[in-house]
Amino acid sequence: MTTTVNIIGVPMDLGQSRRGVDMGPSALRYAGLDDRLGRLGYNVKDDGNIDIPVRDMLSREGSLAFLPAVVRACEAMYQLGQTAIEAGHFPLFIGGDHSIAIGTIGGVTHAEPAGLLWIDAHGDFNTPESSPSGNLHGMPLAALLGLGAPELVNLGRPGPKLAPSEVILIGIRDLDDQEKVLLQESKVKIYTMREIDERGMAAVATEALERLSHLPRLHISLDMDSLNPSEAPGVGTPVPGGLTYREAHLLMEIIADSACVGSIDVVEINPILDHRNQTAKIAVELIASLLGQSIL
Repeated sequence: MTTTVNIIGVPMDLGQSRRGVDMGPSALRYAGLDDRLGRLGYNVKDDGNIDIPVRDMLSREGSLAFLPAVVRACEAMYQLGQTAIEAGHFPLFIGGDHSIAIGTIGGVTHAEPAGLLWIDAHGDFNTPESSPSGNLHGMPLAALLGLGAPELVNLGRPGPKLAPSEVILIGIRDLDDQEKVLLQESKVKIYTMREIDERGMAAVATEALERLSHLPRLHISLDMDSLNPSEAPGVGTPVPGGLTYREAHLLMEIIADSACVGSIDVVEINPILDHRNQTAKIAVELIASLLGQSIL
């Protein structure tokens, strides 16, 4: 039976100060996402975009001024993720900033747990108290593990959505001081870029999958700033020294070999900062590799 992929656009730019990621879903569609998945044999159903408030119409008072709007949007994503999984479909969320993950991952884990591969330059493990900027896109993973603003922690269902043993971070290279402490206390497994450099992507990816093999399926949260800025320039918070083109593809190919991926979100594409939609095109290629496209 052909798998149905539900593409769900989330033009969210409320989680950070730099504008432009709200155009990420359009950039991915323009880069041929639907056609590429169709050629891989999937039944592609584009569900359009979630309604996100216009940022300029919202109050700007305080670092968490956009919290109510982010909560409402994430609640909608939670329901869509839950519904797609219950229908036996494959939800593919295209963002938007990384704050969307509070809703996407919460929803796809509503009925049963899933392993999470968080592929990112950043830990996104801040709380309102630890964050130097107060930007919500730096807080989703902490909220999913039960830390931070109660409105985020209890979104969709009360309490944490994930256990530390269900989470692995890959590609990390830029953490805030207090965020480091919170991550160390959390006991989640982290593969920094140094470890990838020393051991190689194949060894890291294989070990990561083994650590999550006790879970029935995987959710992949791919932040495009995990790649080196020379490969993916169209991101809001670029950090030098990231994944190469081939390292990123190898990671996706090894994950695909596990045949356990059940949902994805792809985030932080900023077309304003991109060159000829390069970052969105690479994202489409990575999604295709993750969903089974192979060299032979």
